Amino acid sequence: MARIGFIGLGNMGGPMAANLVKAGHEVLGFDLAAPVLKAAEESGVKPASHASQAVKEAEIIITMLPQGRHVLTAWADILQSAAQGTLVIDCSTIDVESSRKAHEMAKAASCLSLDAPVSGGTGGASAGTLTFMAGGSEEAFAKAKPILEAMGKKIVHCGEAGAGQAAKICNNMILGISMVGVCEAFVLAEKLGLSHQALFDVASTSSGQCWSINTYCPVPGPVPTSPANNDYKPGFAAALMLKDLRLSQEAALASGASTPLGAEAAQLYALFEKLGNGGRDFSAIIEMFREKA
Repeated sequence: MARIGFIGLGNMGGPMAANLVKAGHEVLGFDLAAPVLKAAEESGVKPASHASQAVKEAEIIITMLPQGRHVLTAWADILQSAAQGTLVIDCSTIDVESSRKAHEMAKAASCLSLDAPVSGGTGGASAGTLTFMAGGSEEAFAKAKPILEAMGKKIVHCGEAGAGQAAKICNNMILGISMVGVCEAFVLAEKLGLSHQALFDVASTSSGQCWSINTYCPVPGPVPTSPANNDYKPGFAAALMLKDLRLSQEAALASGASTPLGAEAAQLYALFEKLGNGGRDFSAIIEMFREKA
C-alpha cells in the first residue's frame, strides 16, 4: 500500500481520496476550505495543515484543482517538498499548455508525472467508477495505474504529456454538442405531440442513440437515474460544461482546428450560465430551448 498526498478535496477529490483509503492506502490530504478538509477526515483521510506537509513523505501525490493556474501554483509549492522519483498525478481538467508546463516542472524536480483527468462526475467519484484519461511516460503510467484503479473502472493511456487533457477536452466537446442536440430533439418532439417515452424508445435503440440520451436523458421518466428526475441537481454542473467547452475552443484556436459545433455549444452554455443556471446540471439547458421555442 502507498503513502499518498492528496491536494484538493472538493466534490470530486474528496470521494476519490476516500476510495483510496478504502483500498488500504494511507492518504494525507489538504484543502484550503476547512469544512471540506473536515469531511475528508471523517472518511479516513489524514488532514494536513498545508500542502507541503501532505506531500513531504508521500510516494505519490495527486492534485484535483479548478484551473491550470491553480495546478501550476500548487505544483511549484509541492515539488519543493517532494522527494526525487515521486510520482505526481494531476486529475484536474485544465488546458493542455498548463498541463505540459506542469510536466516540465516535475521533470526539473526529478519526479515522474501524469496528467489524468476524469470522466464520470460526482457519482462516479463516489462509486469508484471513473474513467481516467492519462498522459505521460510509460513508466509513470505503469506506476500510477494500480492507484487509479482504486478510484476508477477504466484507465486509458492516451499518450505523452498533455494527452490526457487533450482526450478529456475532445470527449467533453462531444458531450456538450450531443446534449444540445438531444435537448433540441425532445423540445421538437413536444411541439409535435410525441411523448418523451416514445422518442426515447426509438432514439435510444436506433441511429440517434448516444450517452446523452441513453444514460443521461434530459427529461424525467425514461432514465430514472438522470438528473432530470431530481430537479436537475448535478451531476455535472453547467458551469463545468462551459469551462470544458471553453477549453476546447482555446485548444481549437491554438491548433487551427475547425470546431463550429463546439463553438456554438460553448455560446449556448455561456448564455445558459448567464441566465443563472451555472449550478444546475448541464442537461437542464433543455429548459432554455423550451423558452426560446
